[in-house]
Amino acid sequence: MRANQVTRKILLMNDKNLKQLLSQLNDVLDNTDSVDAETLALVRELDREIHRLTEAGEKSEDFDSVLDQARSVEAGFAVEHPVAARFLREIIDSLSRVGI
Repeated sequence: MRANQVTRKILLMNDKNLKQLLSQLNDVLDNTDSVDAETLALVRELDREIHRLTEAGEKSEDFDSVLDQARSVEAGFAVEHPVAARFLREIIDSLSRVGI
């Protein structure tokens, strides 16, 4: 298998994992009463940006910005929403491994 085929396969596997993690994060937030509208908006924007990057299928110049955005949201969740923070950490790890 060529390097390009391996890279594409890894991206596809990572894309599926990211979408599953994002879905789980959104489910947790939808069932949490104490999440304010601004935080929900930040997570929804992060979700859109990650989907945009994964659909591009290659490293984007916006990647570092999205990764920083995810880290910022995760830091805000660490105390108040530990379950959501865990999903965000997994998303960050997944993004970092592949470096979309």
